[in-house]
Amino acid sequence: MERVVEILKEILEIPSPTGYTREVLGHIEKKLNEAGIKTYYTNKSALIAGNHPEPELVIAAHVDTLGAMVKGILPDGHLSFTRVGGLLLPAFEGEYCTIITRSGKRYRGTLLLKNPSVHVNREAGKKERKEENMYIRLDAEVEKKEDTEKLGIRPGDFIAFDPKFEYVNGFVKAHFLDDKASVAVLIDLMLDLGSELEKLPVAFFFSPYEEVGHGGSAGYPRSTKELLVVDMGVVGEGTAGKETAVSIAAKDSSGPYDYEMTTKLIELAEKRNIPHLVDVFPYYGSDGSAALRAGWDFRVALIGQGVHASHGMERTHVKGMLATKDLIRAYIEERFGV
Repeated sequence: MERVVEILKEILEIPSPTGYTREVLGHIEKKLNEAGIKTYYTNKSALIAGNHPEPELVIAAHVDTLGAMVKGILPDGHLSFTRVGGLLLPAFEGEYCTIITRSGKRYRGTLLLKNPSVHVNREAGKKERKEENMYIRLDAEVEKKEDTEKLGIRPGDFIAFDPKFEYVNGFVKAHFLDDKASVAVLIDLMLDLGSELEKLPVAFFFSPYEEVGHGGSAGYPRSTKELLVVDMGVVGEGTAGKETAVSIAAKDSSGPYDYEMTTKLIELAEKRNIPHLVDVFPYYGSDGSAALRAGWDFRVALIGQGVHASHGMERTHVKGMLATKDLIRAYIEERFGV
């Protein structure tokens, strides 16, 4: 297993639904510090890594994932929920999950349709999969609301779904490759760069709130001139992306990305024979979108390994992850003449 995939597996196993990212950020912080890479947190809890005091290029990926939150306790002691981010409910039906209480206790559960047994519900297959028709079956001996309250479970507790990681024939299958595949790529690249980071005016930005739209809106070093966002490349009908290549986004739902940066990325990919595709993403926004809307005065471009079946059981390929890493490194080398 390539190091980048090993890193990905590690961080996928750490739950990090938007709003509950301290564990995964702490893991990344420790890993980078052990490699001699300095880190600090913004006030909003993004993690910034790099050894140059005035970075001009910031490379960003988001650590937060889709998830859910306890909305209420049902009369039978099981849980109603609300989605965190754009969780595709049909793709998560039947998935196991962990309920994380504010006091740190953890309980297991399963996302199910209400009255799910086909032996008593002939309409089970036809029912629309939406929040009011589904619930979290709690793996605890509860029969009423008060039983669950005694466990310490309350509305507002986070619900993290299992990633279901599998690596086969170079393919990585899991929930939450958006955007932990990119996070793994950035960590792998930083470990490669090592002592070079002292002289390179580059920083790496790990965002904790991208899935709800404001992760990249604040916290960048004031010296930033360019932001290179690394997020999933869309693979699906009407797009050019594929899992074994890096996607270079010319435009998404927030509008076109910076012309000069995007053109330079395309030229470098062509020059260095990096498998790539230029694409337009119709229903997509990024931390770069949030930064521009917030008024930051820097250029923004977007790339990322192709990911199939986004917000469901996602899949990418190690070739796409390595192509993404190669393109980022090529851009750094071209930008700073190393």
